[in-house]
Amino acid sequence: MATEVPGFRGVVLTEGDAAYDEARRIWNGAIDRRPAVIARGLDHGDVAAAIRYARERGLAIAVRGGGHGVGGLASVDGGLVVDLSAMRGVYVDASMRRAWVGGGALWGDVDAATQAHGLATVGGIVTHTGVGGLTLGGGLGWLMRPHGLTVDNLRSVRLVTGDGEALAVNEGEHPELFWALRGGGGNFGVVTSFEFDLHPRGPVLAGPLAWPLEDAPALLRHYRDVIDSAPDELATIVVLRHAPAGPPMPPSIQGRPVCLILVCWTGEHDAGERAIAPLRQFGQPLFDGIAARPYVELQSAFDAGAPHGWHAYWKSCELAALTDETIDLLAEHARRIESPRSYIIMFHMGGAVVRVPEEATAYSQRAAVHNVNIDAVWLPVEEERAERETAWARAAFEALAPHSLGVYVNFLGDEGQERVRSAYGEAKYRRLAEIKAEYDPENVFKLNQNIRPAVAAARA
Repeated sequence: MATEVPGFRGVVLTEGDAAYDEARRIWNGAIDRRPAVIARGLDHGDVAAAIRYARERGLAIAVRGGGHGVGGLASVDGGLVVDLSAMRGVYVDASMRRAWVGGGALWGDVDAATQAHGLATVGGIVTHTGVGGLTLGGGLGWLMRPHGLTVDNLRSVRLVTGDGEALAVNEGEHPELFWALRGGGGNFGVVTSFEFDLHPRGPVLAGPLAWPLEDAPALLRHYRDVIDSAPDELATIVVLRHAPAGPPMPPSIQGRPVCLILVCWTGEHDAGERAIAPLRQFGQPLFDGIAARPYVELQSAFDAGAPHGWHAYWKSCELAALTDETIDLLAEHARRIESPRSYIIMFHMGGAVVRVPEEATAYSQRAAVHNVNIDAVWLPVEEERAERETAWARAAFEALAPHSLGVYVNFLGDEGQERVRSAYGEAKYRRLAEIKAEYDPENVFKLNQNIRPAVAAARA
């Protein structure tokens, strides 16, 4: 007999339904959970109905936007998944430079809609990442140095609380909650729509430069000196890995251990060529793929290396400085990579990110110069790699930990309270716990990087 959720107009799936197995899959193939109910809603009314249904029956609630979180917290064994994947609409007002985005939209949806008007907001670097999860944690992307984090471009949200109440949340309405949503993750309710600022965005000067991994210690010292005075228009991402198979990497270096510096210049291209020139002048790059290209092409550049279904385990930290010691540690642990799919990725922060006051949002560690994510990746048919790859990631993290300011909440797996607190620091965590106590006192939304309500936190 089909499960009925009173007041729910969307699709309800349970085990045995034809679409159930596909609907329960999430990005990280290492996570295999079997919800009792998947409620794929059409609007905030459906979300409220699904929450009421779950609470009346004592079912744990997971919230799925893009399902991209590495810890698999978008699903739950035996509970209810509020599935937002049917809520992917994007409305653009080009004259206002604003976009309104459904809670289940992916960044590819947003980029396609906004670029039709020559506009963009700060979004993730993989097109199938969910807008909701990335935004609520802070939001790193290619445009953050000129325009700040995704949360710095967020103007309002529509949110459904654990009591099923729909709230409009912005600087003027529920301002404390709005502060918390800009970095505090999915702790306070289910966001069914987002409103973003947009910025003019034409083609970018972008692409990868590749050197042999053995050059990494000297290369990264050179890189550090170049970006130390880089203008906001220059964004870079460093990747240490085996060169991936397929374009744009030439066959001659595919599979070879490399240090990649990926570049995005958002200003005038002639000025960009001059800004990028010092990077090109180090040694003899194995490959230079920098060219003028559409922004949406750059946004999809990482898709092939992060498909659905691969198995993944992450560790992460934020660095106050790229010191000689941290450079040597990055290079050392990159040399230990065995899987052709594992890598270390380092995001260049600064620019507009650091000019926003630290206390302005729940997102923390704005002073970090680099965000490092250590990604152990293997195929489902390579489960024998799992233990070695995760051990490699842990060892690299432990080596870098003494140099860490904290951690970016979106790069956490299922690592517990101590690591969640390290994403905010004690003062911000206390403030978030107090806001949690006001808007979700029973911790209905706990399948996330959980912030416990203040009273519960005091008892723990």
